[in-house]
Amino acid sequence: MSSRLKALFYYITARLLLAPIMLWAIATVVFLLMRATPGDPIDAILGPRAPEEVKVALREQVGLTGSLFSQYWEYIQDLSRFNLGKSISTREQTVWQIIKNFFPATAELAMYALIVALVVGLTVGIVAALRPNTKWDVGGRLFGIITYSLPLFWVGMILQLVFSVQLGWLPIGTRFPAGAEPPIQVFGLYTIDALIKGNWQSLWTSIQYLILPAASLGIVISGIFERIVRVNLRQTLLSDYVEAAKARGINPRSILFNHALKNAMIPVITILGLTLASLLGGAVLTEVTFSWPGLANRLFEAISGRDYPVVQGIVVFFAIIVTIASILVDIVNAWIDPRIRY
Repeated sequence: MSSRLKALFYYITARLLLAPIMLWAIATVVFLLMRATPGDPIDAILGPRAPEEVKVALREQVGLTGSLFSQYWEYIQDLSRFNLGKSISTREQTVWQIIKNFFPATAELAMYALIVALVVGLTVGIVAALRPNTKWDVGGRLFGIITYSLPLFWVGMILQLVFSVQLGWLPIGTRFPAGAEPPIQVFGLYTIDALIKGNWQSLWTSIQYLILPAASLGIVISGIFERIVRVNLRQTLLSDYVEAAKARGINPRSILFNHALKNAMIPVITILGLTLASLLGGAVLTEVTFSWPGLANRLFEAISGRDYPVVQGIVVFFAIIVTIASILVDIVNAWIDPRIRY
C-alpha cells in the first residue's frame, strides 16, 4: 500500500471513529433543545383542558415521567440499538416507519433540486469566468450574491404566484393530484417508479408537480456552485499549464473541457457534502411552502406538535446522511486529485 493510500485509510478510519461521537453530540443537543423550549407535548396532543389523570397516564405511556437524566439515558440506550422510538402523536407508528413513508419524497425533491442547482450554477459560473470584466461577469456575480441571499420560502411563493396563480401553467403544491392514483411504488420516487413501469401519464404528472419546488430550492442553492466555479475556473485559465497548452496550438474547446474545467470542478465535488446539508435544511421550507409530503415537512409538523421522538429521530437520520456524504466526498476528492494529502 502506497503512503498516500495508507494516509487516506487512516483518515477515513479516524472519520468513521469520530462519526458516532458527532452523532451523539447532535442527538444530545436536539434532546436538550426540545425540552428547553416552552410547551408540553401532552398538552399539544390532549389539549390543556384534558383531565389530569388522562395526562399522567399518557405521560407514563410515552416515557415522559422520569427525570431529565433518566429520559436521556433511555434515549441514548435506544439510539445505540438503532431504536428511534415511537411517535407521541400517533402512539403506534415508529419513527423508522415515518422515515420509510416520507423520506422518498424528500429524496426525490433533493435529487432534482441538486440537478437544477448544478446545471444553472455551472452554466452561469462558466460563462462568467470565460468573459472576465464584462457584463456577463458582473451578471454572474450578481446572480451568485442574489440567489444565495434570497429567502427560500419567498422564492417558492413568488414562483407559485406567477406560474400557478397568474399563468396557471403548473400545480400550486403537493406531490400528486388528490384524486389520482400515484405510480406503483418501487423505490418511492414517483418519477423513477413511473419510468420503470412505463406509466408516461404519471411520469408527466409527477414532473409537473416537481418543477416549482425543485426549481425554487435548486436556484437558491445554485449560487454556491456559480461562485465556486467562476473563481476557480478563472484562476485555472490563468495558470501556466493552460498558457502552455494555448502556445502549443491546442483547440480552445479542448483546453476548456479537458484541462481547465476538469481541475476547476474539484472544489465543486468538495462542496457537494455541504450542499447536501443545505438541501436537507432548505427542504423544510420548500416542503412547507409547497405542501410537499416529505420527511422535512413531517419534521416541521413534529416540531409544531412537540413530538419529541419524531423530531429527534429525523434530525439524527439527516445527520447520518450528511456524515456519510461528507466521508464519501473526501474519498472521491482524494481519488481524483493526487495533490490532496491527509
